[in-house]
Amino acid sequence: MADMTPFCRLSVAPMLDWTDRHCRYFLRQVAPGARLFTEMITTGALEHGERARFLAFDAAEHPVAVQLGGSESEALTRCARLAAQAGFDEVNLNVGCPSDRVQSGRFGACLMLEPATVASAVEAMREAVDIPVSVKCRLGVDEHDSYPLLHDFTARLVEAGVSRLYVHARKAWLKGLSPKQNRDVPPLDYPRVYRLKRDFPQLEIHLNGGVTERAAVEAHLARVDGVMIGRAAYHNPWLLAELETGLGVPGVPASRHEVVARMLPYMERQLAAGVRLHAITRHMLGLFQGCPGARAWRRTLSEEAPRPGAGVEVLERALACVPVEAAGSA
Repeated sequence: MADMTPFCRLSVAPMLDWTDRHCRYFLRQVAPGARLFTEMITTGALEHGERARFLAFDAAEHPVAVQLGGSESEALTRCARLAAQAGFDEVNLNVGCPSDRVQSGRFGACLMLEPATVASAVEAMREAVDIPVSVKCRLGVDEHDSYPLLHDFTARLVEAGVSRLYVHARKAWLKGLSPKQNRDVPPLDYPRVYRLKRDFPQLEIHLNGGVTERAAVEAHLARVDGVMIGRAAYHNPWLLAELETGLGVPGVPASRHEVVARMLPYMERQLAAGVRLHAITRHMLGLFQGCPGARAWRRTLSEEAPRPGAGVEVLERALACVPVEAAGSA
């Protein structure tokens, strides 16, 4: 079935403990056109855990993708169906995480060493659901990082019917480095991602890794279909508004203060449903990064939002620390 979701040149990477539903709702207020992702959800957690919590999202989050962690085609297929039934716009397979815990479950980056397994899973999910099936991967794994291996891996996915590929532009070290270290080591290799796009012009390819500035995004978009931003978007969410303004995306908020105003009704609904304020505001600490009053904004939210019974008045006090004229616009 044809992909009917809107084409997104920007996306926000799945980030464990960060891109939950409250984070995604907040980021949607900042960036109306970006594709958002859940945290990685393992097939076991989705099938045997709190399914409703994992698959909960607000309609405002569209387009939103669910990222799955697993290697067994049958389990991935069942979980892809659950995601489609829940209303997600895309199901993404994690073939990039290098952590020991993920490796022990035989998924994540180690699956790049099993291209037939990944292709089989993609094909099975494609046959089971009507939403796009994508893969997020690395350039390679350990010493298995030659371009021919990446080319072969990609060719198998294309044959299996993958809709788009998100490529973190460095290889994964499965031994000797922590996941945190592997975000900086070894060096990024953007030209290899560009080469992959040249060799697979029909495949939608999005570049990920080390992208923190508008100029870099614009340079990458001249070579690939899209850019995925991770930690930079979380720590400085307004970067997304600036990027989408440059791309001509409609509906970008005029100011950071407008983002806060957009969040208030959502917060009131969530508080009424029993959600603690801190569960939402913890994702908003970086909104005023670089602005006068940003430190007071962060301090107010960090100290007051976790208190029992904290309400939206905390946000209003924090906002009063940041002069409107000093917060700038996109």
